[in-house]
Amino acid sequence: MADAGRERVSEMVLGAWDAFLAQAEAVDLERPSRLPGWRAHEICAHLGCWDDHQALADLIASARTGGTGAAPEVDAVNARVIAAHRDASRDEVLTALRRNRAATARYLEDEPVDLDTAPAVSVVGRLPLLSVVLGQSYELAVHGLDLVSCGAAPPPAPVLQSGLAALADVTGALAASMDITGGATLVAPDGGWTFASSAEGWTVRQVTPGQFSGPAVEATGADLLLEAASGRINPVPAVARRRLKVHEVSGLLALAPITQKVPGIPGGPILQLAARTMGGAGGMLGRLFGKG
Repeated sequence: MADAGRERVSEMVLGAWDAFLAQAEAVDLERPSRLPGWRAHEICAHLGCWDDHQALADLIASARTGGTGAAPEVDAVNARVIAAHRDASRDEVLTALRRNRAATARYLEDEPVDLDTAPAVSVVGRLPLLSVVLGQSYELAVHGLDLVSCGAAPPPAPVLQSGLAALADVTGALAASMDITGGATLVAPDGGWTFASSAEGWTVRQVTPGQFSGPAVEATGADLLLEAASGRINPVPAVARRRLKVHEVSGLLALAPITQKVPGIPGGPILQLAARTMGGAGGMLGRLFGKG
């Protein structure tokens, strides 16, 4: 998405922040969520910028120094932040969220454009910094869906599409880093995103419904794609009910090695589904997918 430019990425990322903040401000942070052991408080707190947790500042520092070092372990980081701020007040949590949104806006407005394509060490490995910044859209969209279980309104459609764009961009980057020639499309009735990768790099572009070819995951809604990609739902029943359709499973299977290198990658459940399907093509899933 670096080719799309900062203005486009800013619109997507800051729009996702504004939508998530509106959800957080409207919900009771003490409400339990669908995530085991997490209230709305924990969902929001781990996305905040705190004195002891400034994820974007760390990523910028990483990009400035060549993106060296080991990737942070996301579960351990989340556990530390949540434990440290479990008793923070509602105002403190909301302030931390606004602080992170402001830090993102400052990066997009003030930092040198050369940093956008500089590698930074993220939780899924070395990625261009702008791809990591755009990745906030995916996280905010998925956690916005989580907040629905706490009584929040669903994330707006543009936020869900921004989440799909981030998912396509990060998956394309990881595929290119592994010299995988391939690609896939994620599409819903209101459109979607496709990526193509090779040893030379990757491209990402927006698509309209019905205007795609090759390996694809098609869903009845962008929210369902994000739910499946994040592991919030098991994609197998969604396929059985025709809410998810997988086209050219063999093409998706070419991307499955990404899940071995980065087990927790967003979208991993869909790629693992493709691998399981090909492994038992004579069984129920093979019949469900067919040749589409």
